[in-house]
Amino acid sequence: MLRPRLRKDQLIVFAVYCCMIAYATAVQALPWWAYVLPLLAWSGVLAYGAMRIEARFFVPSVCSGNTGRKAIALTFDDGPLPQYTPVVLDILAKAEAPAAFFCIGKNAEANPGLLQRIYEAGHVVGNHSYAHHFWFDMFGSTRMLTDMHQADDAVEAVIDCRPRLFRPPYGVTNPNLARAISRGGYVSVGWNIRSLDTVAKDADALQQRILGQLKPGAILLLHDTCAITAQLLPALITAIRARGYVIERLDKLINEAPYA
Repeated sequence: MLRPRLRKDQLIVFAVYCCMIAYATAVQALPWWAYVLPLLAWSGVLAYGAMRIEARFFVPSVCSGNTGRKAIALTFDDGPLPQYTPVVLDILAKAEAPAAFFCIGKNAEANPGLLQRIYEAGHVVGNHSYAHHFWFDMFGSTRMLTDMHQADDAVEAVIDCRPRLFRPPYGVTNPNLARAISRGGYVSVGWNIRSLDTVAKDADALQQRILGQLKPGAILLLHDTCAITAQLLPALITAIRARGYVIERLDKLINEAPYA
């Protein structure tokens, strides 16, 4: 069972530090920065834990496959959208490469034919929230879960399956999201190769960035909403396989059932 990796240890360290400050204060006066620095340090730890899903600080997320084999999973976020999702699906079909698509519910609702095509092609459909709201990570757990269930409903209405795998918007986690994921029975899925294809300008540089991070069990984050990803994908798949790696479907790589 996955558990948060850092939170308990950091809480202990912070508590010990506070006890030391309290003891020192009882003995003699301390300068103001002795009180401020630990608060700043702890704030930095919390920010790191929230922004880095692979730290598993707030949410026990699957960020790689537990395997020594040269196998990786391709994952695509933010679709389906008409401009590039069909191109990505054509490339995957030609290469006979399975993938996982973490779909935004409102996009799935607006493009049911594309969602059906993803599913019928044998790819996994995951939940990436309904609206991918900019302030999603500021919602309370109940509102988060309502949004996640709305995405499930949109997907289930088309493919008759309810996603179990969930990827947090922006990869941001916090205690509210941890409660929503637990209450909803989801498996949180992150990554250990973040391509940064949403901001990349040079396809060759992007490919080298990805290939330089390949490792057994890697989960690669891409987006089926980017022109550069569609441009790069055929050569990337060829290069990954040329290095001896097999592309496996995400659920097989992490040994988790994709649907509830």
